[in-house]
Amino acid sequence: MKQHRYRITLEHIADKNGALSAAGTLQFEAENHDDIFEIVERLRGRGDFNADVAAALAVGLKLFSEVMLEEKENPLFSSFRPHFMQFMKKLKKGPGQGLLEEERT
Repeated sequence: MKQHRYRITLEHIADKNGALSAAGTLQFEAENHDDIFEIVERLRGRGDFNADVAAALAVGLKLFSEVMLEEKENPLFSSFRPHFMQFMKKLKKGPGQGLLEEERT
């Protein structure tokens, strides 16, 4: 399967107390079957998260889900996979949709 290739860069800007960090940068490459930039823009456009939260959620989910797909035989994911799939279905339906009435309150 053809994959999009990404270089992921994570910079530690400040620690939990706000002090500037000297931890440096973590960088790695990852592949994904989806265009992650397109997914980030779609999630930002929904309006249920601010732009940074939408980007973090989209990137995190896409990186995680691709590992689950690539490692589908790994028993670590077997009990979590059905719950993740249910979550993704709710997320794809859009803000406030796919939720039971008691989940909205």
